[in-house]
Amino acid sequence: MVLYFDPKQCLPSAAELPDSDDTPVDNELQNLIPNLLDAILALVWSQRRDWFFGVDMGIYSHPQEPPLVPDGFLSLGVDRFVGEEGRLSYVLWEEENIVPTLALEVVSKTYGGEYDRKKERYADLGIRYYVVYLPNPQFRRKRTPLEIYQLVDGGYQRLEDSLEGNPIWLPEIGLGLGRERGLYLGRDREWLYWYDQAGNRLLTPEEQAQQERTRADQAQARADQAQARADQEQIRAEQERLRADQEQAKAIQLAEKLRELGIDPDAL
Repeated sequence: MVLYFDPKQCLPSAAELPDSDDTPVDNELQNLIPNLLDAILALVWSQRRDWFFGVDMGIYSHPQEPPLVPDGFLSLGVDRFVGEEGRLSYVLWEEENIVPTLALEVVSKTYGGEYDRKKERYADLGIRYYVVYLPNPQFRRKRTPLEIYQLVDGGYQRLEDSLEGNPIWLPEIGLGLGRERGLYLGRDREWLYWYDQAGNRLLTPEEQAQQERTRADQAQARADQAQARADQEQIRAEQERLRADQEQAKAIQLAEKLRELGIDPDAL
């Protein structure tokens, strides 16, 4: 009898692992910022099923090691949807060992190793891009608001300076990432956004809906204008018909008066 051994069967599943590090976020921006990036991707990549964006979710690379829990991460080449309940954690041995392409850390009131300890762990895991965003302007005197690193020979090298908020193009993702002031969920502040290769900011779902409403309103306005022109043409045509009827009535009256005078109007 031949026995087959599958080592994956001995590894714990996502349901058996903690789904986070149980550390609460310091402020809601740590969820809102990655949620916005996820929402934009869901709009731009609505037809794609080969990506997943996790927010405050554990990434497990080994069952005996604690997970990495970035504020947000993007993984390419995996199923976007897994079951009706979705993923509890991102477990590498359940994802064909596909490492996320990008990890995002949003710095809160106090630094939490985003610029050293966490960066080293993400590099060890092999994540291609590591993004550190500092949303609080009060702390930007010592740090650049947005720093994006690329993995090169096992270590991270910082990409071009994004001090002015210009998006940085990420070829493996096919999008740029940058910062810009905007409105999201009623909040007017600086956010992180995705950009196309020409540097155009991609719309949020709210902006897309507003744009569609504007287009619908413009289309309705054009239809109303066309209807108004048609109504005016109809009025003019009716006025022309009335004038023609009046002219015809006058001609008939004149012909009758001529006949009363003994003059044949047809002979004139």
